[in-house]
Amino acid sequence: MIIQVLDDAEQDLIDGFNFYDSQELGLGDYFIDSLFSDIDSLHLYAGIHPIRFNYHRMLSQRFPFAIYYEIEGNTVKIWAVLDCRRDPVSTEKRLRNLELK
Repeated sequence: MIIQVLDDAEQDLIDGFNFYDSQELGLGDYFIDSLFSDIDSLHLYAGIHPIRFNYHRMLSQRFPFAIYYEIEGNTVKIWAVLDCRRDPVSTEKRLRNLELK
């Protein structure tokens, strides 16, 4: 499997890094390491996660974040990495807007 982190998801990761690093120095690095570990697990587990808002949703192991992805052939496309503490309506709206791109 090829894993592709799309621009919006990359920005989500940067935003998460900045938030956690502002809470405690070094926590942003731990956040990024943890999320990329979760993303790397998609090499083995892509497709087993439930579908929410037309995307597979994998929950992070250590942070309250969800990774939204889809599978196209041999490629896993990461569309968004969103904080699960957000209002579900805003999450749905964000993911619906991705479909328009």
